[in-house]
Amino acid sequence: MLVPEVGRVAPPARAGFQVHFTEREPDMMAIGGRLVPDAEQAPDVMVIDVAVMDGDWRREVRAEVIERILAAMAEACGLAEPSPAWWVTFRVIEEGSWGSRGGVLSILTLLDSGVFSEEKAERIRAAIGA
Repeated sequence: MLVPEVGRVAPPARAGFQVHFTEREPDMMAIGGRLVPDAEQAPDVMVIDVAVMDGDWRREVRAEVIERILAAMAEACGLAEPSPAWWVTFRVIEEGSWGSRGGVLSILTLLDSGVFSEEKAERIRAAIGA
Protein backbone atom coordinates (compact mmCIF):
# COMPACT_ATOMS: atom_id res chain seq x y z
CA MET A 1 0.00 0.00 0.00
CA LEU A 2 2.86 2.35 0.67
CA VAL A 3 4.22 2.35 -2.87
CA PRO A 4 1.03 3.53 -4.63
CA GLU A 5 0.05 5.91 -1.81
CA VAL A 6 3.40 7.38 -0.78
CA GLY A 7 5.28 6.67 -4.01
CA ARG A 8 8.00 4.65 -2.27
CA VAL A 9 8.56 2.45 0.75
CA ALA A 10 8.71 4.96 3.61
CA PRO A 11 9.23 3.32 7.02
CA PRO A 12 7.82 6.32 9.00
CA ALA A 13 4.52 5.90 7.11
CA ARG A 14 4.07 2.30 8.21
CA ALA A 15 2.33 3.38 11.43
CA GLY A 16 -0.53 4.86 9.39
CA PHE A 17 -1.14 1.66 7.44
CA GLN A 18 -2.28 -1.49 9.19
CA VAL A 19 -3.23 -4.98 8.03
CA HIS A 20 -5.53 -7.10 10.17
CA PHE A 21 -6.05 -10.81 9.61
CA THR A 22 -9.20 -12.55 10.83
CA GLU A 23 -9.44 -16.29 10.34
CA ARG A 24 -12.89 -17.81 9.91
CA GLU A 25 -13.95 -21.43 9.97
CA PRO A 26 -15.16 -22.71 6.57
CA ASP A 27 -18.67 -23.25 7.93
CA MET A 28 -18.86 -19.49 8.58
CA MET A 29 -18.56 -18.66 4.85
CA ALA A 30 -20.91 -19.22 1.95
CA ILE A 31 -20.46 -18.85 -1.80
CA GLY A 32 -23.48 -18.88 -4.08
CA GLY A 33 -25.78 -19.66 -1.17
CA ARG A 34 -23.86 -22.77 -0.08
CA LEU A 35 -21.58 -23.09 2.92
CA VAL A 36 -17.99 -23.64 1.81
CA PRO A 37 -17.70 -27.14 3.41
CA ASP A 38 -20.86 -28.20 1.52
CA ALA A 39 -19.37 -27.34 -1.90
CA GLU A 40 -18.35 -30.26 -4.12
CA GLN A 41 -14.80 -28.92 -4.19
CA ALA A 42 -14.15 -26.50 -1.33
CA PRO A 43 -12.40 -23.42 -2.72
CA ASP A 44 -9.45 -21.67 -1.09
CA VAL A 45 -11.43 -18.70 0.23
CA MET A 46 -9.78 -15.49 1.38
CA VAL A 47 -11.36 -12.13 2.13
CA ILE A 48 -9.05 -9.17 2.69
CA ASP A 49 -10.61 -5.99 4.03
CA VAL A 50 -8.44 -2.94 3.51
CA ALA A 51 -9.43 0.06 5.62
CA VAL A 52 -7.47 3.27 5.12
CA MET A 53 -7.58 6.83 6.36
CA ASP A 54 -9.20 9.34 4.03
CA GLY A 55 -6.80 10.69 1.43
CA ASP A 56 -6.02 10.80 -2.27
CA TRP A 57 -7.46 7.36 -3.06
CA ARG A 58 -8.36 7.83 -6.71
CA ARG A 59 -9.82 4.84 -8.56
CA GLU A 60 -6.51 3.95 -10.23
CA VAL A 61 -4.66 4.05 -6.89
CA ARG A 62 -7.26 1.79 -5.24
CA ALA A 63 -7.05 -0.61 -8.20
CA GLU A 64 -3.25 -0.72 -7.97
CA VAL A 65 -3.40 -1.48 -4.22
CA ILE A 66 -5.94 -4.28 -4.75
CA GLU A 67 -3.90 -5.82 -7.58
CA ARG A 68 -0.67 -5.63 -5.57
CA ILE A 69 -2.31 -7.27 -2.54
CA LEU A 70 -3.69 -10.15 -4.62
CA ALA A 71 -0.35 -10.64 -6.41
CA ALA A 72 1.56 -10.59 -3.09
CA MET A 73 -0.80 -13.14 -1.56
CA ALA A 74 -0.45 -15.42 -4.60
CA GLU A 75 3.33 -15.16 -4.38
CA ALA A 76 3.27 -15.85 -0.61
CA CYS A 77 1.13 -18.94 -1.25
CA GLY A 78 3.40 -20.16 -4.07
CA LEU A 79 0.70 -19.73 -6.74
CA ALA A 80 1.08 -18.41 -10.27
CA GLU A 81 -2.02 -16.24 -9.85
CA PRO A 82 -4.61 -15.35 -7.20
CA SER A 83 -7.49 -17.74 -6.60
CA PRO A 84 -10.88 -16.65 -8.00
CA ALA A 85 -12.25 -17.22 -4.47
CA TRP A 86 -10.10 -14.43 -3.01
CA TRP A 87 -11.73 -11.03 -2.56
CA VAL A 88 -10.34 -7.65 -1.55
CA THR A 89 -12.57 -4.89 -0.25
CA PHE A 90 -11.13 -1.37 -0.16
CA ARG A 91 -12.78 1.01 2.34
CA VAL A 92 -11.88 4.63 2.95
CA ILE A 93 -12.59 5.84 6.47
CA GLU A 94 -13.68 9.47 6.47
CA GLU A 95 -11.33 11.96 8.16
CA GLY A 96 -12.18 12.16 11.85
CA SER A 97 -13.76 8.68 11.91
CA TRP A 98 -10.75 6.56 12.89
CA GLY A 99 -9.57 6.22 16.48
CA SER A 100 -6.87 4.51 18.50
CA ARG A 101 -5.00 4.96 21.78
CA GLY A 102 -7.83 6.98 23.27
CA GLY A 103 -8.01 9.56 20.50
CA VAL A 104 -8.93 10.29 16.91
CA LEU A 105 -6.28 9.65 14.26
CA SER A 106 -5.79 12.02 11.36
CA ILE A 107 -4.04 11.81 8.02
CA LEU A 108 -3.04 15.44 8.64
CA THR A 109 -0.49 14.20 11.21
CA LEU A 110 1.22 12.12 8.53
CA LEU A 111 1.10 15.01 6.05
CA ASP A 112 3.28 17.10 8.32
CA SER A 113 5.74 14.25 8.97
CA GLY A 114 7.56 14.57 5.63
CA VAL A 115 6.45 11.08 4.55
CA PHE A 116 4.53 12.40 1.54
CA SER A 117 5.97 14.56 -1.21
CA GLU A 118 4.62 18.11 -1.13
CA GLU A 119 2.68 17.40 -4.34
CA LYS A 120 1.06 14.29 -2.82
CA ALA A 121 0.34 16.11 0.45
CA GLU A 122 -1.43 18.87 -1.48
CA ARG A 123 -3.55 16.29 -3.38
CA ILE A 124 -4.52 14.68 -0.06
CA ARG A 125 -5.40 18.06 1.47
CA ALA A 126 -7.55 18.85 -1.58
CA ALA A 127 -9.23 15.43 -1.47
CA ILE A 128 -10.24 15.77 2.18
CA GLY A 129 -10.94 19.51 2.05
CA ALA A 130 -8.24 20.46 4.55
